Amino acid sequence: MIAKSLMDFDPFRSLTVGFDNMFDALDTIDTDVENYPPYNIEKKGEYYYIVEVAVAGFNKKDIEIEYGNNALTITGSKESKDNDNAEVVHQGIATRSFKRTFSLADDVIVKSANLSDGLLTIDLEKIVPEEKKTRKIEITERKPNLKKVEVLKSKNVA
Repeated sequence: MIAKSLMDFDPFRSLTVGFDNMFDALDTIDTDVENYPPYNIEKKGEYYYIVEVAVAGFNKKDIEIEYGNNALTITGSKESKDNDNAEVVHQGIATRSFKRTFSLADDVIVKSANLSDGLLTIDLEKIVPEEKKTRKIEITERKPNLKKVEVLKSKNVA
């Protein structure tokens, strides 16, 4: 279920150029999201991100990761055990199905995914062209053009 955004972004649309996709994405954010499974988002350096999702009880075959249309979607579905000899006294490890979607910026790509010790780690990178990266601009001292000064002096003398 997609809930209406909590904020009206229309006034900001008239003040920006080229941000239409961002405002469209913000308008479609689901504000009624479930908190399962828990996750972390870390920023490593200027251009790298790591999404960690706690998926205890799931293995590689139970998890599907899709990346497209500026969205990263992680789906988990665990087959139920039909073991007639076992009786579960307490089940504290949640293995219910889930679907978690993250909206990604246009310039963010998924590099890799790794599952280890119940933690799914997805590496993301923000691709920034060299001309858009922050750089230092050297300040030079402009020297007067002496030839122009000499030409002007010689015209004034005559």
